[in-house]
Amino acid sequence: MAEQTAPQWPYGLRIAVLLPCFNEAAAIEGVVRSFARALPMARIFVFDNASTDDTAARAAQAGAQVRHVALAGKGNVVRRMFADVDADVYVLADGDDTYHAPSAVRLIDELLHRGSTWWSARASTRPWKRIALGTDSGTAC
Repeated sequence: MAEQTAPQWPYGLRIAVLLPCFNEAAAIEGVVRSFARALPMARIFVFDNASTDDTAARAAQAGAQVRHVALAGKGNVVRRMFADVDADVYVLADGDDTYHAPSAVRLIDELLHRGSTWWSARASTRPWKRIALGTDSGTAC
């Protein structure tokens, strides 16, 4: 296996991993720990949307900053995330282990070095395979 070099990102870059959750207790600890390993400089936030299981407690135990959103619905949670968290780069994933956390490093690299203003990745059988990068002049995949 080839040795992976550390990414060349600006000093002080503020990265926030945002994980909206509803009853994700079975997976959330692993998701938080996986993002913490992949992006040790990032702050990891779990926004719990009135879960009835141990999602919030397990997320906190794994090291995430947990916020509670009483209004039901992912749209309410996502609005709250961007209103409450200030960062230079946002990584929005799901708390159910849908996405391959280590691939976030490559995506952030693409974002910073291609002059993009946003990116999107779709889950597939090959994690984070499809990347869309947006700029003021359009979108490139």
